[in-house]
Amino acid sequence: MARLAGVAVFDPAGDQIGRIRDVVVSLRGPLLPRVHGFVVEVQPRRRVFLPVTRITSIEARAVIFTGKLNMRRFECRDTETLAIGEMLDRTVEYRGERVTVQDLAMERTRPSDWLIAKVAVRRGSRRRGETLIVGWEDVSGFTGVQKDQGAANLLAVFEALRPADLANMLHELPSQRMAEVAAALDDDRLADVLEELPERDQVLVLSRLHRDRAADVLEEMGPDDAADLLQELPAEQAEGLLRLMVPEEAAPVRRLLSYREDTAGGMMTTEPVVLPPTATVAEALAHIRQQEQTPAIAAQVYVARPPSETPTGRFLGVAHFQRLLREPPSTLLGSVIDITVDPIRPEFTVAEVAAYLATYNLVAVPVVDELGRLLGAVTVDDVLDHMLPDDWRERP
Repeated sequence: MARLAGVAVFDPAGDQIGRIRDVVVSLRGPLLPRVHGFVVEVQPRRRVFLPVTRITSIEARAVIFTGKLNMRRFECRDTETLAIGEMLDRTVEYRGERVTVQDLAMERTRPSDWLIAKVAVRRGSRRRGETLIVGWEDVSGFTGVQKDQGAANLLAVFEALRPADLANMLHELPSQRMAEVAAALDDDRLADVLEELPERDQVLVLSRLHRDRAADVLEEMGPDDAADLLQELPAEQAEGLLRLMVPEEAAPVRRLLSYREDTAGGMMTTEPVVLPPTATVAEALAHIRQQEQTPAIAAQVYVARPPSETPTGRFLGVAHFQRLLREPPSTLLGSVIDITVDPIRPEFTVAEVAAYLATYNLVAVPVVDELGRLLGAVTVDDVLDHMLPDDWRERP
């Protein structure tokens, strides 16, 4: 069943409507669990339910269904369990021995009736353990809440997911399971996922991490996202985490926390691409080519006098990505900057920043202080995040 995660789903006309993210089953005591259907992710990031009775074909790379798909947002009922999200990595008992669930197998008993019949379990350690395929009736321990369930197999299933999609998957899990899976992620991966989770999920996950680990994850987040998250925590807890962070990483976060959340200063990133005027076009292209740069940040290079860390020396202007592509690599940035883009001040409101970006067709705008030093940049995605309703990540 784990292999079904990510498989494309096609309607009767042959059009792809989404991808499978989980399998919905009902546990029935000693009886084999019945498969109710699939959780299908359709655009934009909406999860809907596809009944197994509508399935006409299940193949390695495609699931085909008939009829119409109900686009109402999926909600798991109390009598239902997510096979991939909640049953993988669970510790169960097989012939008196504690084993870990690696996968599950479903088989069709009647045209529209699918049951879980087999369980792949591992006994022993991950490196030296042995994998067994056993009947469902030979294992016990799938009911009830389990502490420290682990998440290795689940994360392997969704390893290729983008952070936003993985965050969406975590949001659908019970709170304890969500926290367990999140804690099993690497610091940088968890930081990316936290930035995409709703605020209450962010707080839940961060609060269940050890304080030192929580500080490490905050260091991996963008300063603006880390500041937004810390604002949701009690002041004493937020200050404690800031003290645990490396001072160089905590400094820009503290700076952002000094501004109101609904201003340019509160939502700007303090890590745009900044280079001196003596840098070359080739150097600028090398910086914006780096994989960790978002498209909005990579759209332009901010040129300022040293130092290049914010707050910088005097801000001179921006060099747009398209202009850089048209210039010889050896050209100095000082000769290609656009001085017509006026920077904004940190006290600009969200509405004022949005109006500025729309007026001049920009995806980002520099923010400077009263001395003309570059403090950071506000990108269009920052503005959208603050203009949308607070619960937009949770909406169907």
